[in-house]
Amino acid sequence: MPQATLTTRSLPCAFEGPPVAGKLRQQPEDFQVEELLSFEPSGSGEHALIKVRKRGENTLWVTRQLARVAGVPSRDVGYAGLKDRHAVTTQWFTVGLAGKLEPDWGACVSDSLEILEVVRHNRKLRPGAVVENRFSIHIRELKGSREALGERLDCVAAAGVPNYFGEQRFGRDGDNVNQALALFADEIRVRDRKLRGIYLSAARSWLFNAVLAERVTTKCWNRALPGDVMALDGRRAVFLAERLDDTLLRRVEEHDIHPTGPLWGQGEPMTVGAPADLEKRVASEHETLADGLIRAGMKQERRALRLRVRNLKWALGTHGIELSFGLQAGSFATAVLRELTDYRSAPHLD
Repeated sequence: MPQATLTTRSLPCAFEGPPVAGKLRQQPEDFQVEELLSFEPSGSGEHALIKVRKRGENTLWVTRQLARVAGVPSRDVGYAGLKDRHAVTTQWFTVGLAGKLEPDWGACVSDSLEILEVVRHNRKLRPGAVVENRFSIHIRELKGSREALGERLDCVAAAGVPNYFGEQRFGRDGDNVNQALALFADEIRVRDRKLRGIYLSAARSWLFNAVLAERVTTKCWNRALPGDVMALDGRRAVFLAERLDDTLLRRVEEHDIHPTGPLWGQGEPMTVGAPADLEKRVASEHETLADGLIRAGMKQERRALRLRVRNLKWALGTHGIELSFGLQAGSFATAVLRELTDYRSAPHLD
């Protein structure tokens, strides 16, 4: 079985490489993220909508704890997105409680899990329900030019960064992609729907990163090409731009719209011309992944190639730098960090 070889650290940077090196995630509090929902809770319904803060645990572990206390299967627990284990994260879950009394949610509380809020809601929480993730990140033991880092921060705030999927999408040593390859080769069976979804998502993310890497190398990740499919900033709506005009180019410059890359699956890419040729060539170079996604029934979707970094703020100190910023749901803070610093996590996390 072929093994995945494209690592996130090998992907090209947009701005000539990071100007400093530093250490990330020396403790969970160094990497904090909070979900902001795209809706207001309904206040009634058969689902408990629960806001939790977890430390050093992954999202699927939290679903099991909530399911255990509620006495329901894990499939009745909904969440909007997977969050890092090696972090302090605040996120939302729903638990279906049709015909059940309100559980004692305090039975979930531990040194690694807090219950912050519980309200009723009328439907299960699903991916896409978060409008933004807000990050607070501390990078320690900086080495390199702080002046150059300040200039790079200004550049990232103004230009955005390539919207790569981060390493956590692929698992330890890219194992999620290798599990997808094994799944496509009928070497393993995965009955758990959520686990199967993780492997399929990793495969699609791998192909997207490969396309984006090509466009970063040719310096067209942040500009429109004839035949591109464009996405509205922060929204899923897309449209084909067979021809470019002054209005479209201005909208790209203003970050109102962004060129997109493929989330691979059934059907032809929506792009035409040179962008379509590039996407088909990359898919052919990763044929096992591309064909496997088609056979698995995944549908063609699009994702912006450029990521706008919202409200980027920073404070440089003697022991490192503290960053805060917001990203649209589905994007990765590591896509921002890799343009700023050659970071290394604590040894036990590598």
